[in-house]
Amino acid sequence: MTLQKPAPGRSRSPLPGLYPGSGRARPASRLGGRVWTDLVVAAAVLVLLYLVLRLGRDGAVRFSTAPGAAVDTDPARLPYDAARSLLRMFAALVLSVVFTFGYAYAAARSRRLERVLIPALDILQSVPVLAFLSLAASGFLALFPGSALGLECAAVFAVFTSQAWNMTFAFYQALVSLPRELDELSRSFGFSRWTRFWKVELPSGMIGLVWNGMLGFGGGWFFLVASEAITVDGRRYALPGVGSYAGAAVAAGDLGRVGWAIATMVVLVVGVNFLFWRPLTAWAERFKNEQSEATEVQRSVVLDLLRRSRVPAALGRALRPAGRALNRAGRVFGTADRPPAVHPGRRRAGDLAFALVAGGIVLWGLVDLGRYLADRTGLGVFGEPLLLGLATLARVVVLVAVATVVWVPIGVRIGFSPRLTRIAQPVVQVLAGFPANFLFPLVIWLLLRTGVSIDLGGILLMALGSQWYILFNAIAGAMAVPADLREAMDDLGVRGRQRWRRLIIPGVFPAYVTGGITASGGAWNASIVAEVVTFGGTTLTATGLGAYIARAAERGDHPHLLAGVAVMSLYVVALNRLLWRRLYRLAERRYSL
Repeated sequence: MTLQKPAPGRSRSPLPGLYPGSGRARPASRLGGRVWTDLVVAAAVLVLLYLVLRLGRDGAVRFSTAPGAAVDTDPARLPYDAARSLLRMFAALVLSVVFTFGYAYAAARSRRLERVLIPALDILQSVPVLAFLSLAASGFLALFPGSALGLECAAVFAVFTSQAWNMTFAFYQALVSLPRELDELSRSFGFSRWTRFWKVELPSGMIGLVWNGMLGFGGGWFFLVASEAITVDGRRYALPGVGSYAGAAVAAGDLGRVGWAIATMVVLVVGVNFLFWRPLTAWAERFKNEQSEATEVQRSVVLDLLRRSRVPAALGRALRPAGRALNRAGRVFGTADRPPAVHPGRRRAGDLAFALVAGGIVLWGLVDLGRYLADRTGLGVFGEPLLLGLATLARVVVLVAVATVVWVPIGVRIGFSPRLTRIAQPVVQVLAGFPANFLFPLVIWLLLRTGVSIDLGGILLMALGSQWYILFNAIAGAMAVPADLREAMDDLGVRGRQRWRRLIIPGVFPAYVTGGITASGGAWNASIVAEVVTFGGTTLTATGLGAYIARAAERGDHPHLLAGVAVMSLYVVALNRLLWRRLYRLAERRYSL
């Protein structure tokens, strides 16, 4: 039995919502049309496979033939460079989805692991990966000596770190706030944990997962620009890609080729939105938890084409034996019945043992770090970053507060209207997907012309890369509110503040918390590049922890860099524990549908 509903107006099929499963005879004209549709879809699949194989082969060349520090900025190379960048982005997206499923499920289903994994996730999203990118590249080069595959893995890893955290938080939130009726139904039917995951838990979190994946994909462009041209052990490397192309054009001061890079980026974002994200968001609407169909649904030309084609049905039949084998193998994970009652004494003993082991590992790491810093700089190195962190904390708080007031109402308006969603989605995707560091020179120019201090202007620079988390999650939360509840509110004449109190805030709140926590972490990370900026030979430096870390990374000062990262992680974890964790608990108790 499946708990997901078929697409409106279509009968159920082996792959529900993807193609029509009717067995009735069709007129010859419709059959002819389907033949052309099948040919188009099959040709697209073959071309996609060819491009992946071709680009994957080019990514494993030896250093003797690999691109060096020089980047060819001939505009004719941009299509190839753009394809290489896209392959890295989608490779990182696949890794992020796999990571999300495993990490979020473990945190949501194990009370003990949750106490370690969620704080660890808070730390991971706050660690400035760009500061350690050269170290990560050194490790990957050691795994693949003499091959450009090590650099490719380093670039994919950098993009992965920008995509995975908000997806993981969103899916974790969906798992811990699973609707009660779905939880009870899956238990009463005796679903295995494997079946429960694919039929109940994943569909319940699908809308938030898709929208956060789309946002993470957009944010990945920022990291890709920085990771395609890096320095390792004093040697400069540049991978073919639109990011390295843009960086070389900016360094050369060639505004014409910078314009070509920007135009290519816009085409990439719009094209990926049209061919991938819009079909995915339209398809994800079928996972809404509602009793009546919405009056308007999202549409996608690509999704309609796939639904008319028989190619997905053929692929489904070919993969069905593998799916059945996986279902049988998944039974080893047990059933989703309620866990047996555990003696309180045994539970306390288990908790104590787990706390001792986890605490011992953390304590060992802290002691080793303290010895390292004491031998080189002394423990007083933490004093300066602790004070500077207060300034960056103030910027983060202001950013999140202003973004909440501005973007939550806009996100709710968009999410409640499929027509507005169709119009706004590509616009928002372009804004969120465009690398924020491309816009820094313009903002700095405005700050210099207006005389605004970088200490205040840094908030705007940080917002360019982090405010979209709140907007996207507000849209996803509004889209997940059942249409029948909205219609009931309309019938009862509930408007204004009362509607926000009774429907909108309870419905959007869990998704907003996910957006808030990821926006907060993203703002801390963005402070590293927003508090020290250069324009026209002029360098502006704000007072803050981000500038402290950026200076330490530029000097290669590892003790101060570690101290800055440790203090930033401390601030992020403290903020999450004092504010966002409590809001998560509130969302679980009061605002789960």
